[in-house]
Amino acid sequence: MNTLKNRDFLKLLDFSSEEIGYLIDLAARFKKQKKEGIPHRLLEGKNVALIFEKTSTRTRCSFEVAARDLGMGTTYLDPTGSQIGKKESIADTARVLSGIFDGIEYRGFGQEIVEKLAEYASVPVWNGLTDEFHPTQILADFLTIKERFGRLEGIKFVYMGDARYNMGNSLMVGCAKMGLDFVGCCPEKYMPEKGLVDTCKELAKQSGGSVTFETDPAKAAVGANVIYTDIWVSMGEPAEVWEERISDLSAYQVNSKLMSAAGKDAVFMHCLPSYHNKETTIGKEMCEKFGREDMEVTDEVFESERSVVFTEAENRMHTIKAVMAATLCDEI
Repeated sequence: MNTLKNRDFLKLLDFSSEEIGYLIDLAARFKKQKKEGIPHRLLEGKNVALIFEKTSTRTRCSFEVAARDLGMGTTYLDPTGSQIGKKESIADTARVLSGIFDGIEYRGFGQEIVEKLAEYASVPVWNGLTDEFHPTQILADFLTIKERFGRLEGIKFVYMGDARYNMGNSLMVGCAKMGLDFVGCCPEKYMPEKGLVDTCKELAKQSGGSVTFETDPAKAAVGANVIYTDIWVSMGEPAEVWEERISDLSAYQVNSKLMSAAGKDAVFMHCLPSYHNKETTIGKEMCEKFGREDMEVTDEVFESERSVVFTEAENRMHTIKAVMAATLCDEI
């Protein structure tokens, strides 16, 4: 019996390590079936709404392709296509969409928005990203790690950069739940909120993992299995913060010297997009403005054999498919 049916997927704190492990294993099964051309249209005739108050390449494509592989239709509501919180309240939107769709994805701003959607919706609600959490990304990251190393338990996972927001928070929670040794490497002002850190340290005691912080990148990288980073300025933040972030975080850039301090089998991971060169409008503008060739990771590392970023990106689709199937199917 599928025990996750009708559950919302809002943050990893809501799920046990066994449930998270089940979703990762289910994603691996779906990935194998897709590679072998085996259809798995388990949700034929159902429809899902995709609310995107923040646009995205990977999240939108992953939800749309995953839904279609499962036999579902999708309706994409971009920042101009939804009246959520503007002309129509979140509670009303949830109830309207619940009468039309079988599931609702939300990608946007505060965690309180997706939580309120879930409170009033009568169908499963899935968090595609909020300012505080990004749970579908972590499932993809962990599937990628498991494919590479054959395990999650005991993996030394080092996150470099700004750990205060959705990626730092969610990776710390995921590692604590699944027995990885999480090391947040950043200046003290960029560390996660203390209450969440304390919660994760308690979770890590139960899973056999650990949660620690280090301000010295060279020390943090020693023996790492995974070096992970994210862009220094997130979508929706003002351009004025670039100067401060570059000043504060340049020492935490992932480069070949840092990777050489890690374990010989260490991989580089990034949730994307990345400013590893000047081939994007923003990347070019900011690199030229501040006299840089790259930002949070060098192009050399990003394009190296140690980089698994594109497998990681593909795995977004397989893990999102697992979340939708597990929360909508009677049996899988």
